[in-house]
Amino acid sequence: MFELDQFVADCRAALQEHSSQRAVQEVVARAVSNPRDVLQALGEPRRAEMQTLYRSDDLTILNVIWAPWMNLLPHNHQMWAIIGLYTGREDNIFWRRVPGNKGLVEAAGARALREKDAEPLGRDIIHSVSNPIPRLTGALHVYGGDFFDADRSEWDAETLLEQQCSGEKMARRFEEANALLKTS
Repeated sequence: MFELDQFVADCRAALQEHSSQRAVQEVVARAVSNPRDVLQALGEPRRAEMQTLYRSDDLTILNVIWAPWMNLLPHNHQMWAIIGLYTGREDNIFWRRVPGNKGLVEAAGARALREKDAEPLGRDIIHSVSNPIPRLTGALHVYGGDFFDADRSEWDAETLLEQQCSGEKMARRFEEANALLKTS
């Protein structure tokens, strides 16, 4: 049975391990190995959103719900992360900075995440996210720091040039996705 308080306590304990990211990944993998339990505890996704489940200086846990066909620009986190899917699918494109061209990125790889996957992202990873299916996708996102206090970048969809990432812009993208969801 997935219990949020226990999940948070297990993640906090994993932070004390020598390889804290790997230890947190094991906690997330255990949680999403029983997706029905996570759904029962958090509720069936109803709309695109980023729900804060826990936040401290050294750990943030979010319940991220992606709308059908939703895309998020290339962005970084400036901290390690673990993404654990409990329903749906999440496609990640990984990007790298173009040598000698400050601020520009190019695609460097991809990974499709499915229910029960728990994927680690390194501190310096740049990725974009898409929900390629016609239903909501739910994922636990666990970050090794205060996700909301990090100075992050995102890259323009057309030019792929770096720009400041703001929480307001991110929230607007989720609301735009919800507006599209209502009309479909």
